Amino acid sequence: MMARWGAFLRGINLGKRQMKMADLKACLETAGFEAVKTVLASGNVLVTAEGSEAEIRQRLETAIADQFDFKVGVVLRSDVQLQAMLAQNPFVALDPFADLTRHVLLFERPLPAKLHIEDRPGDTEILRVDMRELYIAAYKQPNGRYTEHVEDVLKPLYAVLDKGNLDTMRNWNTIEKILK
Repeated sequence: MMARWGAFLRGINLGKRQMKMADLKACLETAGFEAVKTVLASGNVLVTAEGSEAEIRQRLETAIADQFDFKVGVVLRSDVQLQAMLAQNPFVALDPFADLTRHVLLFERPLPAKLHIEDRPGDTEILRVDMRELYIAAYKQPNGRYTEHVEDVLKPLYAVLDKGNLDTMRNWNTIEKILK
């Protein structure tokens, strides 16, 4: 059965790992994906395809590696999963006037059960931890940066995370845009 998927590519358009979204779209269409739509220039793609999540991920990763000559990890979410993320938006409780950025860290595989991460209120706050997502509010710091302390807050997570669990972070605005 054909299904719609959001594919989030990890680590592209950094250093020598460059790809134009028009080239990515053409690559995926040639690989047999349908209704391919890129969103922004940071490796966010909507595709329609038949198969399991693992099969689609493998097809995407293989097509991209063959076309661009470097490996790219892909984190997938079905259309249904993306709709549920939007419907359960954990950011609605935040002060609408606060100077912050909203992010979601997407994981390929489930996170450890009963995961607790100490956040820094007013700096880097963990708003919710789902089975494969972690929602983060990063407040503007005196130096003008927002996400400066995210890595420090997440260190304990990476210490207990399975080594092969691929992740990628997206601004919440991207998640909102991907289904429009």
